[in-house]
Amino acid sequence: MDLETGVCQNYAKKESWRTVLILAYQSLGVVYGDLSTSPLYVYKSTFEEDIQHSETNEEIYGVLSFVFWTLTLVPLLKYVFIVLRADDNGEGGTFALYSLLCRHARVNSLPNCQLADEELIEYKKDSIGLAPQSSFGSSLKSSLEKHRVLQRFLLVLALIGTCMVIGDGILTPAISVFSAVSGLELSMSKEHHKYVEVPVACIILIGLFALQHYGTHRVGFLFAPVVLVWLLCISAIGLYNITHWNPHVYQALSPYYMYKFFRKTQRGGWMSLGGILLCITGSEAMFADLGHFSQLSIKIAFTFLVYPSLILAYMGQAAYLSQHHIIESDYRIGFYVSVPEKLRWPVLVIAILAAVVGSQAIITGTFSIIKQCSSLGCFPRVKIIHTSSKIHGQIYIPEINWLLMVLCLAVTVGFRDTRRMGNASGLAVITVMLVTTCLMSLVIVLCWQKSVFLAIGFVFFFGTIEALYFTASLTKFLEGAWVPIALAFIFLIIMCVWHYGTLKKYEFDVQNKVSINWLLSLGPSLGIVRVRGIGLVHTELVSGIPAIFSHFVTNLPAFHQVLVFLCIKSVPVPHVKPEERFLIGHIGPREYRLYRCIVRYGYRDVHKDDMEFEKDLVCSIAEFIRSESVAPGSVNEDLVKDDDKMTVVGTCSSHTEGVQMREDDADKIEAAGPSELKEIWSPPPVIKLRKRVRFIVPKSPEIDTGAREELQELMEAREAGIAYILGHSYVKAKQGSSLIKKLVINYGYEFLRRNSRLSTYALSVPHASTLEVGMIYHV
Repeated sequence: MDLETGVCQNYAKKESWRTVLILAYQSLGVVYGDLSTSPLYVYKSTFEEDIQHSETNEEIYGVLSFVFWTLTLVPLLKYVFIVLRADDNGEGGTFALYSLLCRHARVNSLPNCQLADEELIEYKKDSIGLAPQSSFGSSLKSSLEKHRVLQRFLLVLALIGTCMVIGDGILTPAISVFSAVSGLELSMSKEHHKYVEVPVACIILIGLFALQHYGTHRVGFLFAPVVLVWLLCISAIGLYNITHWNPHVYQALSPYYMYKFFRKTQRGGWMSLGGILLCITGSEAMFADLGHFSQLSIKIAFTFLVYPSLILAYMGQAAYLSQHHIIESDYRIGFYVSVPEKLRWPVLVIAILAAVVGSQAIITGTFSIIKQCSSLGCFPRVKIIHTSSKIHGQIYIPEINWLLMVLCLAVTVGFRDTRRMGNASGLAVITVMLVTTCLMSLVIVLCWQKSVFLAIGFVFFFGTIEALYFTASLTKFLEGAWVPIALAFIFLIIMCVWHYGTLKKYEFDVQNKVSINWLLSLGPSLGIVRVRGIGLVHTELVSGIPAIFSHFVTNLPAFHQVLVFLCIKSVPVPHVKPEERFLIGHIGPREYRLYRCIVRYGYRDVHKDDMEFEKDLVCSIAEFIRSESVAPGSVNEDLVKDDDKMTVVGTCSSHTEGVQMREDDADKIEAAGPSELKEIWSPPPVIKLRKRVRFIVPKSPEIDTGAREELQELMEAREAGIAYILGHSYVKAKQGSSLIKKLVINYGYEFLRRNSRLSTYALSVPHASTLEVGMIYHV
């Protein structure tokens, strides 16, 4: 079924405070799991190597001041009050920003985009298409539309952010779980705990990834309570430490202590910023998971619970450490050392559960962003399983899940300490934030149509803060920060190779498509025998006849009585409404029984299963035939390039007053129908079929005889069955191509094609009804 954005979000838009508060509570387990577990490792990573805790407390006070202002400026000011407003019809994340920019500047990386796509309701939101008010905005828009180099740079920038999110999906579970388990150090001797931490962390991680195929909705009701208990726990411990050890620690919140910190520590203090940076890991989730909740619910949860709890937790640790300069244990600075001894075991259990919840959120987010990349042609096709039929966006990707698990275990076993894991995670996090800042500056000018000075101020203010942390993280390149760079480089190469190969393949299809005049010259029978049934010819083209079809016509003695050239494509919007799902048109005269059907999905839409899709497809073609008969040349038509006019037709559920299709057992057909409707049915077949098909059409307005015959033939073809004709392409570089192009196409793209899944549409096609034809593409 089509899963639109969650029902809860629609209710939230009605501004029901009860619903908003429920959403805010639910967001704790999905959005804030990663951010709320950062107190486990921030202080330990910061004081691990570059700076030392001294009697003057200048270091610990300076770190607390940095943590406070970083949490205030980045998650609170930047994300909660600014970035959350840059939603794409309620959706957030790197690709949401990129999608907004593509639509406002008409910069689309998808090759099969059409003018009809710009008529989508979600495409036209927020005055898209209007020229920016400022002259700079207009010149920037025209430059992006004219120069392919700028378009590619924008795409690569979005892909870099995406790759770093994937890297974060590997590093966050490792550092969160390992940091939670590290509390065992205070409960056993040094000789024993080093042999326990890594195995226990690995067992928890394996269990976490092994449970992914069940879907988060099965255990989701536990997530929010775990994070809520964890936040209350760390804030209560922090409040206890403040009142018991150092009630005046609040003075360290002054920015003056940052100056004192740098004055004393100098280069070491600057290098330690990579550890302080970890206090904002998970902030991007507030924007990325926006589609599951609402702006108001996320703002309430962060402002009134998460933010004060984290501040109290960090202040409490600083208060404790300010009075404990010499700690007998080797675990000198960290979270668990500030926990009262009697509470350490219960807190350890809650911390491990919270770390698992935080890891779950980033894993699910990684699945989601890979689905978006695949939908927009920037990632090899993978098997996507929707684990919930009710909750939008909960998916599971087996190949990615096991790949993440292997890499996550490799990081845990290879590093075995939070310092290097923190260096790696920090660089991934700050890179994503820098990408968001850059894209947001363009959104401010092009989408919000604000002054260029406002965009420059946004980049300068937040970019300076993030660049400071970014450069500090880069100094740790040899101490773990190389991992996200290496991972991002590998994933970026994969994405760019796949996107380049996909574009070249589509260009070949366009250049070699068959002329419509050639098809018309064959006559209504196409020069071959037309047998009963529907033939679905799968193609990427949105206009013209694919070259593969000429091979069928010239080499097969017979073909189906109804032919549908089916193109399933993604559009740069999060969701396509059911009433705008199909674009349908005739190819040639009506008696040829040739149709083109373009099925449009958003980058967050759920694709239907094969049985429901078939029913929707046939019913929509029938509604197209009826609407063409009663209202030829209607307003909803859109001319598509050179050969056919396309009409927007919705799914069965969206045109309840139009044609409806019934499929019944052959021996249980009811003779009577509704009084206001009349039925068209096919004559009884000679051989008893399992299903009989009938169309129920409105009594008024009356349809002509030609349309009635067309509907009759479509019903007969549906009863005979549907055959799926798929092209199987082998892409090769042309002779004389450069060495780089040969390597990319002949080896890189071909390797990815062989090891990726078929298209989402082809995954659910019955093998007995499938005909595949191979072709070699020289691009």
